[in-house]
Amino acid sequence: MTVLLALAGGAASATLFDKLTAGGLADAGAESGRAAQILDEAGQGTPNLTLVVSAPTSVDDQAVTDAGTELSNRLAAEADVSNVTSYWIAGKPPQLRSNDGRKALIGATVRGDETTVNKILDDLVPRYEGTHDGLDVRVGGSAMFWKETTEQSQKDGTKGEAIAFPVTMIVLIIVFGSIVAGLVPLAVAIVTMLLGMGVLWVVASTTDLSVFAVSVVTLLGLGLSIDYSLLMVNRYREELAHGRDTRDALRVTVTVAGRTVAFSAITIVLVLAGLLFIPLPAVSSLGYGAIITALMAAVGSLTVLPALLAILGPRIERGRILRRRRPAAGPADAESGFWHRLATFVMRRPIPVATAVIALLLLLGVPFLGIKLGMPDERSMPESSQARQVTTLIRNNFNGAELNALQVVAQRADAASTEVGDYAAGLSRLPHVGRVDTVSGSYVDGAVAVPATEGHRRFAIDDGVYLSVVPDTTNPDDALRLVDVVRDQPAPFPVLVGGNAAVSVDTTDVLIERLPYTLGLIAVAMLVLLFLLTGSVLLPVLALLLSALSLTATFGALVWIFQDGHLSGLLGGFTVTGTIASTIPVMLFALSFGLAMDYQVFMLSRIREEYERTGDGNAAVAIGLERIGRMVSAAALLISIVFLAFTVSGITYIKAYGIGLPLAVLVDATLIRGALLPALMRLGGRATWWAPAGLRRFHQRFGLRETVPAPAEPAASAPVAETAASLGRP
Repeated sequence: MTVLLALAGGAASATLFDKLTAGGLADAGAESGRAAQILDEAGQGTPNLTLVVSAPTSVDDQAVTDAGTELSNRLAAEADVSNVTSYWIAGKPPQLRSNDGRKALIGATVRGDETTVNKILDDLVPRYEGTHDGLDVRVGGSAMFWKETTEQSQKDGTKGEAIAFPVTMIVLIIVFGSIVAGLVPLAVAIVTMLLGMGVLWVVASTTDLSVFAVSVVTLLGLGLSIDYSLLMVNRYREELAHGRDTRDALRVTVTVAGRTVAFSAITIVLVLAGLLFIPLPAVSSLGYGAIITALMAAVGSLTVLPALLAILGPRIERGRILRRRRPAAGPADAESGFWHRLATFVMRRPIPVATAVIALLLLLGVPFLGIKLGMPDERSMPESSQARQVTTLIRNNFNGAELNALQVVAQRADAASTEVGDYAAGLSRLPHVGRVDTVSGSYVDGAVAVPATEGHRRFAIDDGVYLSVVPDTTNPDDALRLVDVVRDQPAPFPVLVGGNAAVSVDTTDVLIERLPYTLGLIAVAMLVLLFLLTGSVLLPVLALLLSALSLTATFGALVWIFQDGHLSGLLGGFTVTGTIASTIPVMLFALSFGLAMDYQVFMLSRIREEYERTGDGNAAVAIGLERIGRMVSAAALLISIVFLAFTVSGITYIKAYGIGLPLAVLVDATLIRGALLPALMRLGGRATWWAPAGLRRFHQRFGLRETVPAPAEPAASAPVAETAASLGRP
């Protein structure tokens, strides 16, 4: 049944991209979002298309003026284009003329949502780009930026998957030492991704989803399916080595490891549910995609995987390429392994080890103190990007910044009153304002530079007017500062400030505003879930603190690399902007924290199982790590390989995920789980497992408790003994 649903999901995914949107980094409820909605309803919208027109002679020559005017009017006549202005039809303002006098700008708005705009550009760009009446035209603007971002992310995703799949398959076979065992997790991953695509198709039919959700389903689906499969196949082979037959081994595997998988999936769902409270489609889409993926990975691991194991039975060891020693059959055997020796070493020296690891992580996290948030712009794209080339051309050749113009919507303003002109004149006197356009004309330095023309009538909208405030600099930071300055300026009527710079400011503000609530929800959910898992009051708090410490080190490394510009050459080169995309910390935190909790559940559930069996906290940590440590390390390595596929992207902030996610996972699986957790549990002693009497009773009734039947005695027959001896440690 699950396989049939997966095939249906794969069929639905053929039309999935038609339902997804590009962009998604604007808050519709913020001031900039409300301003954009009013302008859209008025048929104007935020300018998102820029044409750079180059002439063989001066743009003021009559022949060039005629050709430029005709080109501007032709663009204005397009059905889905509005708000057209140009050097020739706007009264020849100097901001729209290049320094050498041979280039001029045409600005416009392509109406519609991101997906609609992309389709319009597919038709529009080929018809305007190139040579027209002796003029060379290049097309750019924010619409082109988001269109190219969508296309580049899809292309990079395909390239990343093509690299991740074969490399992951090879590592899986090495980890398991068997070709058959290594291919089983990939089969589960394929089912998970197909199921995820099908559910994503259903969700996209009812709400707006960003294209980024697809990358989450494919890459995270591959990673989580491998994690869950490793846990269950590891336990299945362990039970076979203990002498159980296929049916009994499978029963124990599903009962014990299956419950852990289900609990882990619920944990990830609750962590990533916090993203749904952030009103940015790109962020909430990542939340939807990750939640769907976690649930489908659990479904595949609890249905398809047991079925495959039942079919394969002992043949799971077919295609063995490495001989491995027999898995530990009991505590005595478990005491001879690497992870047991490591845990014992750490717990004999808990204070020096804990001090050294904490100091290292804090040192790595120091650059995080200087983080500067911003919105991704064309500099995040590769140099081959047309949108980037056009924007660079404008910044190098023009004094103004038409691309960063603010749209000030004046509600209930009378277009015929002098208040509009006085307000526009006042705005034009502000620092870093080059020009203000509105119904009453164009204003520079407090005076009318161009009297009202036919082209200025477009600034009149229903129940008001709007003003275009053009900065006098191409520096994006100056445009961001100008947003707050304009918003603080007194106005005789209610105003809303929009535009690309205002969207950037509002997006950063909403992330900062909602982040504490998201973190609070995650913290409470994790404390409750980990208590249900461990029955301890201290361990959940300790787990949260360790995860926060790990992520601090990860964020510090990201700032050092992507904000400060170190190691750019090793990562294929990228443009240093001096900021980190404001969505990266939020998305990276949710994904990294979710995966950290995933491994935490794996390890603590096994340690708890050993603690209930032995009653000895130190022995439980050492034996539990020995039984699960290698699997967690392998899972961390494999999911890091999957996420490293992001580094092939030509988009800088996607590269940041490709570095941040593997770094967070590897730090958590090595320094945190291998050294710091055992050291702190040793220092905590029996208090590590303490809980008040009331909470103990609650845990006994509702907690996650595993009762594992005693292993069957191995049969004395030679074939069984030889089979048990041949089973490798996964």
